Amino acid sequence: MQFLDDILAGRVVPGMNFNQKVWAMTVRIPAGKVATYGQVAKALGSPGAARAVGNALNKNPYAPRVPCHRVVGSTGSLTGFAGGLPKKQQLLIEEGVACAAHRVVMDRVEWVEL
Repeated sequence: MQFLDDILAGRVVPGMNFNQKVWAMTVRIPAGKVATYGQVAKALGSPGAARAVGNALNKNPYAPRVPCHRVVGSTGSLTGFAGGLPKKQQLLIEEGVACAAHRVVMDRVEWVEL
């Protein structure tokens, strides 16, 4: 696919469509940290596009190399994971992210700056 190397390197380059930019930005989130859909949208210059970010991640063809499980709702909710919320929570816990009841524990999580 066009731009695959850029996406997997976390590079947003001219000519990418929105989904490709979202996937590239998501690669930048290291294990053990999370970002919100809104943070990803804002980092891409589209602060009102949190739902569009969620839609792009729902179509992520590169999981787990593009770690969409590290993107959560603004309240810490583990929304929008194609593999199901239990799987998303399991992946985050395996990376050391504190979770309970399908949410990250807001005061115990490391947020990434995008």
